[in-house]
Amino acid sequence: MNMMKWALGSALLALPQLATAQPTNHTKPLVKDKALQDAITVENLFKHAEKLEALAYSTPGRNRVAGSTGHDLTVEYISEQLNALGGYYDVQLQPWEGYSQQYGEISFTVNGVVYEAQVVEYSSNLTATDVPLAVVPNFGCDVTDFPSTVSGSVALVHRGSCTFALKSQNAKTAGAIGVIFWNNENAGVVSGTYGGILDDAVPGGGISQADGEALVALSSNTTLTTSLEIATVIELVQSRASNNVIATSKYGSPDNVLFIGAHSDSVSAGPGINDDGSGTIGLLETAIQLAKYSTKAQIKFGWWTAEESGLLGSTYYVGTLSAEELLKIRLYLNFDMIASPNYILGHYDGDGSEFGEAGPAGSAEAEHFFEEYYESNGFNHTATEFNGRSDYGPFLDAGVPCGGLDAGADEVKTQEWVDKFGGTLGAILDPNYHSAEDDVANLNEFCFGVMSKGIAHAVAYYGASGFKGFPERDTAAKRSVGEGTTAKPTHKYPYRFPTLL
Repeated sequence: MNMMKWALGSALLALPQLATAQPTNHTKPLVKDKALQDAITVENLFKHAEKLEALAYSTPGRNRVAGSTGHDLTVEYISEQLNALGGYYDVQLQPWEGYSQQYGEISFTVNGVVYEAQVVEYSSNLTATDVPLAVVPNFGCDVTDFPSTVSGSVALVHRGSCTFALKSQNAKTAGAIGVIFWNNENAGVVSGTYGGILDDAVPGGGISQADGEALVALSSNTTLTTSLEIATVIELVQSRASNNVIATSKYGSPDNVLFIGAHSDSVSAGPGINDDGSGTIGLLETAIQLAKYSTKAQIKFGWWTAEESGLLGSTYYVGTLSAEELLKIRLYLNFDMIASPNYILGHYDGDGSEFGEAGPAGSAEAEHFFEEYYESNGFNHTATEFNGRSDYGPFLDAGVPCGGLDAGADEVKTQEWVDKFGGTLGAILDPNYHSAEDDVANLNEFCFGVMSKGIAHAVAYYGASGFKGFPERDTAAKRSVGEGTTAKPTHKYPYRFPTLL
């Protein structure tokens, strides 16, 4: 099937209003799969995307980072759209309070050469001029990894094996004044986080694998001298707390809940229109179109704040649920980055057959559901790691079956993926990942349409079936680890966007 023809054909359907008030005093027809999918148009998706971009650009930071005006406006927009649907949803704002990095800049120079770098989230500030750059020969997961030359220097540390936070804490213990992490994969500059404010860590930044390898090689016969400047602004989100948005349909059994989620915040570097404006929009447009119908299962939509700071909004929400409320969630589906320019058509590896990590009963069924969706439309697909490194992680921790779709972030496109999906070999899946260029102009129209219709397909199928034949919740079931899985890091679900590891 011609992919672009499929996407544009869907886009030419009649354009509905973004939010039309719906009466709630009569019985609505049961949701129909094809009708709900057909109602999801590329035009509507891009209208929402343009709105989110405009909201970000209307603020001094030009972003939608949690706790910022841009994110507040995003939450307001989502809420307004949902509340215009005539009471179809119970819409709640759930305040979350915590620290969020609003701004971060870095300048990294070695022997007069400027290297591209990125601030580690929650780093403190540093100005260091003409100090030694000391190579750490191991991963820095133990203080004994750091040679004596690190004292008074900026440490150059390889990414991997343990968290950035632990490496930085060890660097400080060894006497370093700062740390630069170099990537352990060909995926561009490291995008890392300390996971929170740490008094016992040194300021940090990240560079690419190629630059790290070059500096390590150069250090064998040349003394390395660096100038490193890091400036961040970290604020307590308290007086105007950042909000999760939870929309609960007034139709369907509250004992059989399909929960659909995406994060509504961006990083500080840009507007975040793919990451994760695309997931935010796919959910929102599906929620709007669903308001024409009834369902047998209750549908909940969640737009999470502070994902980019460590899954904080979703973690907070899950922590507020009782064991009984958690058991009512039959399935949680997550959609994080569904319009990547150099995309793959991915689905989480819920059965563990590809990456050795399976979820609670129902996770495999969710994966197979999306496999069938792709195949029924003539599309290739691929499994992606089911490691809890987005907002489904807290749900997995709580034993909830999970699934979802993603189009890729900073993974490098392989020949196998080029053969399946086209695109650019050796380039990362979203070249604009965590940058100011993550904007409307760089969304992939075809992928955005396919995955948004996939959201609608899931809502219609599970909403109409009421989870008939779906595995019952097992109160004892947690995430399982299959043979061949690598050793687990300190954090059960190491965060990905940006990563703790």
